[in-house]
Amino acid sequence: MTIELKVPAVGESITEVQLGDWMKGEGDFVDKDQAVVEIESDKATVELPAPASGKIAKIIKRKGQTAAVGEVVGYLEESSAPAQPAAEKKPAAVAAPPANIAPPANIARQAAAEQQAPGKQPPPVPEREGPQPWLMPAARRLLGEHALDPGGIEATGPGGRLLKEDVQRRLKAGEAAQPSQSAMVPSIAVDSAAAAGQDEIVPMSPLRRRVAQRLVEAQHTAALLTTFNEIDMSAVMSLRQTYREPFQQKYGVKLGFMSFFVKAAIEALKRTPQVNAEVRGADVVYHNYYDIGIAVGGGKGLVVPVIRGADRMRFAEIELAIADFGQRARDNKIRIEELQGGTFTISNGGVYGSLLSTPIVNPPQSGILGLHAIQDRPVARDGQVVVRPMMYVALTYDHRLVDGREAVLFLRHIKELMEDPSRMLLEV
Repeated sequence: MTIELKVPAVGESITEVQLGDWMKGEGDFVDKDQAVVEIESDKATVELPAPASGKIAKIIKRKGQTAAVGEVVGYLEESSAPAQPAAEKKPAAVAAPPANIAPPANIARQAAAEQQAPGKQPPPVPEREGPQPWLMPAARRLLGEHALDPGGIEATGPGGRLLKEDVQRRLKAGEAAQPSQSAMVPSIAVDSAAAAGQDEIVPMSPLRRRVAQRLVEAQHTAALLTTFNEIDMSAVMSLRQTYREPFQQKYGVKLGFMSFFVKAAIEALKRTPQVNAEVRGADVVYHNYYDIGIAVGGGKGLVVPVIRGADRMRFAEIELAIADFGQRARDNKIRIEELQGGTFTISNGGVYGSLLSTPIVNPPQSGILGLHAIQDRPVARDGQVVVRPMMYVALTYDHRLVDGREAVLFLRHIKELMEDPSRMLLEV
């Protein structure tokens, strides 16, 4: 029986998706509920499972092509698992000697010579024990070209898949480990596309298209302005150093800076509710709750999952939520509903070394807090020049709703809380 493989509904208001990698090719057998192909939307990446066991009869839509929700992208021929091929019969030219009788020396030498004879295929290598990574087609070809064992290569693709980039990274590591050979033999192989100056054209992913659309929308519909301040991080860094180990032992997660900034941002939002509001037509909607979006880099690009009810969460709960978002974003496992909503966003460009930036708000929100790298800089304290770990922070806000006064007060309150963290516990 032939079964249609259709694009499932992947979220509200999503009508079109882009096909990602096919895990199985035409003619390959697939078990029921095993992932067949990746479906990329503008919000998340999901996998289409096989509705039944069988063979992939035909692939209609290839990687990079678009398809509508409900459209058929391939066909599955339902069948049971293929039978294991029977072991090949060995020719009975020479009868095996009894177990208690050693084979004649000449027969043993002949057998050894046959195994070493030129053109003779070596005996099959037994399969490596343990779980094998899921090989993508391009990675499989590259492994074959360089005779590499996939088991020794770290797989970074979704669901533990071994990507072409993983194999290339392993090859580069091998070249770096042998500088003498590379110095002795000059490299003359040049990428043909680079040598010819050719362009590489790849379709923009739905997520990247959506991000581009939202950023342009924010620039066109909101009156964006950015204000800056700097924070002395000495107190928070000292607090983290003191309680790092007991915190991790008790909660199983590291005490980072983000939980402090989330807590400080919430207290600042309570004092300046305009930053936690949105413009809706001719009305202003003030949110009396605090759902904080945290921008994280994922396998497909930047995503902003939302911590719901962050004002009711403890430091450990916030750190656990952020760590979970970060891991699932790298594995493309963020659910669509986790990207929706949010009243305010925090983006930490400092993890990539950014010193200063002007982040763009995530519509329909009215504000976004940008964090940056911590640098030791000379500052004046009590008439003395001292070196302190300083961080620039930026608030981009919608000037239609937030005035400069509120924006400055917002950042100043965050500065006060971060430079004296005990105020967060007392809520003063």
